[in-house]
Amino acid sequence: MSEQDFEWDETKNKENQRKHGVTFYEAQHAFLDANRVIAEDIEHSQTEKRYHCFGLNEQGSGILTVRFTHRYGCIRIIGAGYWRKGKKIYEQNNSI
Repeated sequence: MSEQDFEWDETKNKENQRKHGVTFYEAQHAFLDANRVIAEDIEHSQTEKRYHCFGLNEQGSGILTVRFTHRYGCIRIIGAGYWRKGKKIYEQNNSI
């Protein structure tokens, strides 16, 4: 993974880690999952298109949900965590 491919607000990263136990650095691994699922985040897409990435964490032991947008040629991570709804979507799309 190239650091140029991803970006985030460091304050938001620390807040996310405190609230959800996941750093945005860790969240990048969901994008490396060959079976990842990308879906538009219609609920939060008001001024710019936002998306969800559902994919395995680095250890392959959990399914991360990562909220992101595309900005200036980078993937800008907005939030990440282990959420039941994301796990369910991932499993349905991968027939697990």
